[in-house]
Amino acid sequence: MTYEETLEYLYQRLPIFQRQGKAALKPDLHNTIALLDALGNPEKKIRSIHVAGTNGKGTSCHAIASILQSAGYKVGLYTSPHLKRFTERIKINGEQMGEPEVVSFVSRIRPVIEKINPSFFEVTVAMAFYHFAKEAVDIAVVETGLGGRLDSTNVLVPEVSLITNIGLDHQEILGETLGEIAVEKAGIIKAHVPVVIGTFQPEIIKVFESQAIAKNTTLNVKASRYRITSDAIDGSDRNISITDGRDSLEIRLDLKANYYLKNLPGIFEVIRTLETKEWKILPEHIQAGLSNVTGNTGLKGRFQQMGASPLVIADVSHNQEGIEDLVSQIKGESYRKLHIVFGTVQDKNVERILGIFPPDATFYFTHSDVPRSVRANDLLETGKKLRLNCDSYENVNVAKKAALSNAGINDLILITGSTFVIAELEEL
Repeated sequence: MTYEETLEYLYQRLPIFQRQGKAALKPDLHNTIALLDALGNPEKKIRSIHVAGTNGKGTSCHAIASILQSAGYKVGLYTSPHLKRFTERIKINGEQMGEPEVVSFVSRIRPVIEKINPSFFEVTVAMAFYHFAKEAVDIAVVETGLGGRLDSTNVLVPEVSLITNIGLDHQEILGETLGEIAVEKAGIIKAHVPVVIGTFQPEIIKVFESQAIAKNTTLNVKASRYRITSDAIDGSDRNISITDGRDSLEIRLDLKANYYLKNLPGIFEVIRTLETKEWKILPEHIQAGLSNVTGNTGLKGRFQQMGASPLVIADVSHNQEGIEDLVSQIKGESYRKLHIVFGTVQDKNVERILGIFPPDATFYFTHSDVPRSVRANDLLETGKKLRLNCDSYENVNVAKKAALSNAGINDLILITGSTFVIAELEEL
């Protein structure tokens, strides 16, 4: 098969959450284990960092990988979903897995796929671990897909685990309350593997404490000791000072999103934990890594500027808490009028999310090609119900073009609501 035929096989043959939602999920790790067994158990041949959470896990993974790369290590990075190319999911030192390697892997594992019918995500996880082991990475930074306890990545026994912020998202799968969702995320906690809690949330900390006790491991909540001060954003960068009361670092961040600042304490504590395990990471490696996350890893879509006059910002925030943080930052920007290009998927509370945005904005509703997307006309109906100034458009690029034609040079255009909508931006 060619690379294009291989991808078509994966997309058509395997259940995929992005297209089918909950129906694509497998209720246990049996398929992942079977795939990895057939590959000689590559997950046992790599050292790793495992990251779960509702918001912040993707940026945390990229930042940690960037720091480790700057320290001279060969670093695997597995994240999902991809924005433009399938191979974005699997990188080593920022380089995407090659197309020939994808074809070779699928050809090798196809008999097992045909036998056990795994999900798309299960196959991509096995592909990543096989690639990392084959290429002998020093360490792999691995993001969970959904939840943690039953996530395919949860076969790893990592050097350290990180659990970022817990919020209300995917409730139809993970549970209705923060406590129920936290139980699923806490499922990545392993015996004798230290776990860092990136955001101290008093209402759910007991969930993590009880799981750590059950697994006889150390629960690290020291991320709460860090204090961050931030200067005004200068061009494409942001200057910050971060201290834990003992040491302090001055860093010029290349990521401008305010919500990223919430992730930094957890990122720092993961690095501190690795240092206790004799990984050699110096302050200058942290500074270099955090100043060039996008360059080192290819991260996109996090408060990414796509135009200046008018200012155009694209951001993958897609749940209530993420949108709240994004809107808070937007309100701090200087602009005359706000234009919002928005699309989302079917498991979100659309009315609640739309209620977060300034009601005097002009809305350009759209949808992606993903079947789970809420159709633009349905969003328009909801927008009119909320008495918003709105219209609908067939795709994000048409919506963006309409916003640009309506906006003045001092206006702001925000494109957000769904990772899949951002992924279809032609200039991203």
